[in-house]
Amino acid sequence: MTAPAAPPAAKPSGRLYLIVLAAIVAGVLVGYFAPATGAALKPLGDGFIKLVKMVIAPVIFLTVATGIAGMGELGAVGRVVGRAFAYFLFFSTLALILGLVVANVVAPGAGLHIAPASLDASAIATYTAKAHATTVTGFLTNIIPTTMVSALVEGDILQVLFVAILTGVALALVGEPAAPLLRALVAAQAVVFRVVGILMMAAPIGAFGAMAFTIGKFGLGALAHLGLLVASFYLTSLFFVFGILGLVGWAAGFSIFRLVAYLKAELLLVLGTSSSEAALPSLIAKLEDAGCRPAVVGLVVPTGYSFNLDGTNIYMTLAALFIAQACDVHLGFGQQALLLGVAMLSSKGAAGVTGAGFITLAATLAVVPDVPVAGMALILGVDRFMSECRSLTNFVGNAVATIVVSAWEGGLDRERLNAALGRVTRPL
Repeated sequence: MTAPAAPPAAKPSGRLYLIVLAAIVAGVLVGYFAPATGAALKPLGDGFIKLVKMVIAPVIFLTVATGIAGMGELGAVGRVVGRAFAYFLFFSTLALILGLVVANVVAPGAGLHIAPASLDASAIATYTAKAHATTVTGFLTNIIPTTMVSALVEGDILQVLFVAILTGVALALVGEPAAPLLRALVAAQAVVFRVVGILMMAAPIGAFGAMAFTIGKFGLGALAHLGLLVASFYLTSLFFVFGILGLVGWAAGFSIFRLVAYLKAELLLVLGTSSSEAALPSLIAKLEDAGCRPAVVGLVVPTGYSFNLDGTNIYMTLAALFIAQACDVHLGFGQQALLLGVAMLSSKGAAGVTGAGFITLAATLAVVPDVPVAGMALILGVDRFMSECRSLTNFVGNAVATIVVSAWEGGLDRERLNAALGRVTRPL
């Protein structure tokens, strides 16, 4: 059974990124010159993110379910998922190792000589309380919804993905008798993507409010106190995106610079809102428009949002060693290897947990007793600034992963990719 073609998905216009950019600049100015006003604009950013999250569950469900049902061969679904997870595991681990290497070379926390007893652990109590959700047990419990409908109502990405896969497989197994339902789902998909297009009109307002709040609440001065850590993280993330992922893109036959330019509107939206989820529906639409097979996009993008968090992984090991160095805790090779192993597990268990970066760090440090968990209070003030970079890196990493897996599957239309990126690409 082949799914009927859906109308083109709505995506941000070429003019939107200029408006979002202007909104971000305006937000920075308001936050800097009128901090109280900037801090009071937080509901604008939060409201826009809630608007987008409102449609994420139906977007993922409809994209995945119709994509699997239209693939025809269920074995292809397992192959796509297997290749995607192999890619995720390799590059997630590489990101963790890169964070460790940079932390050892730059040593951003050395010389601070912070006494762990002097730290206020109450400031991070909320995050440590949620850290249990990042355990493997918590992950297995969280991925299974109470009911099939509750997954869509609560909006947990992994639960929605789980139900969508089951539905898509069931549609494929039933075959022709399920064709009317499949056509209805495809029609619903077109409607939902039109809703996404309408919501994107509010993106500049959301970016303005979120950026004004960040600068107004924390101030640019917050960067000065922990500037070396923040600078190390940003430079490491840039190296990962344009160096490592750039090589991956080159090997797959496309330019990372062209891809970033193609996704500029979404990247600015992620920067302004500090949330990669804000651009998830648009990413799905743009990757399909760039020639990636919809079924592959539907499987890889939502899964990558949970398991392919390159920016978060760099942050975890870099921040953990920063805390250890700041508290004069020396970690030997064996202890750092333990830290890496725990981070590999906890970063996967953090899938779908709100504020996963900081919460996963708390879970990791709780299992590595040598590093005081209370030391997280040292970076709490600048975590918001690093959150933006984490989200940007995660976003680009998932875009690259989707194109690469599509190419592996033979599901990449090179002509459409050439048209989207504005340059002739070569086959993988």
